[in-house]
Amino acid sequence: MISEATRERFARAVAKYPAEHKRSAVMACLAIVQQEQGWISQESEVEVAAYLELPPIAVHEVTTFYNMYNQKPVGRYKLAVCTNLPCQLRGSLQAMEHLEGKLGVAMGDTTEDGMFTLQECECLGACGDAPVMLVNDRTMCSFMDNGKLDVLIDGLRSAEDKA
Repeated sequence: MISEATRERFARAVAKYPAEHKRSAVMACLAIVQQEQGWISQESEVEVAAYLELPPIAVHEVTTFYNMYNQKPVGRYKLAVCTNLPCQLRGSLQAMEHLEGKLGVAMGDTTEDGMFTLQECECLGACGDAPVMLVNDRTMCSFMDNGKLDVLIDGLRSAEDKA
């Protein structure tokens, strides 16, 4: 399942740590798998564990602890809405409901066209900008209200139509 090119990338990640601490590269190796495959299967976890000489459960614990790792295939755009208390107090649950209605999916699901996956997430560290959302684990969207959410979703759809 994991290619030789992936193993070479693993080796570069592991080389950043002392030999006796190669397990420290677990997050980097999981990120590599996700970049290449889009998500991290249990089979991939087992292969990462074997490469790093770890018990598979140790890798699974990392995969399931951090919401940046996809444990199942996701849409082209993963929308992670913070639902911790500061964001809730500023409307994140209403933003989530608005997105569910606009996209026609429940939290945790992917649209039929495979374009959007809607998830809730833990604190993104931008409480002063609440409510916040992360797009594809990289782009932070702040002060999300229904209008901004509509512009974002419509813009992403429009960009896909042009591509």
